[in-house]
Amino acid sequence: MTDNHHSRTPLSFAARFNRLDSAVVGWFGRHGITLLRLSIGLIFFWFGALKFFPGVSTAEGLANRTISVLTFGLVPANVSLPVLAAWECLIGLGLLSGRFLRATLFLLFAQMAGTFLPLLFFPGETFKIFPFVPTLEGQYIIKNFVIISAALVVGSTARGGRLITDRKAARVAEEIQAHRP
Repeated sequence: MTDNHHSRTPLSFAARFNRLDSAVVGWFGRHGITLLRLSIGLIFFWFGALKFFPGVSTAEGLANRTISVLTFGLVPANVSLPVLAAWECLIGLGLLSGRFLRATLFLLFAQMAGTFLPLLFFPGETFKIFPFVPTLEGQYIIKNFVIISAALVVGSTARGGRLITDRKAARVAEEIQAHRP
């Protein structure tokens, strides 16, 4: 007579950890890109909304001076800052809603290109020691590389793509994609 209960060996700690790790990584894969999109959207909407209120955004002065240089002083700050605020809020709303993602990312990348200009236009304000020791304003700008990279990841799903966390499934998907015309 065999006892089914005794014939099963309990899972080892390593096996239990592997199961838990697989479940956690699977959750990351299912929700990570959505959370990334929502996080970037929140940042854009929040920072954009601050620009609607004079004197509230810490980026206001640098943004005004950058736009002034770009437009040869033809666009006054009382016009350029609300336009920038609306642009950033629109990006935020697009990311938060997940609608019109390609257009939203186009606006984001165009806006990001402009955010790096103060590093060139105002190196005395953006670096303590050019080009290695950024000021707080310079750090604020340089961190945008992370936002750009995050937007690229979000953009990779714009046509329905998904993140695959299973190694074997990812290899199969890569093989299929490699043989597409």
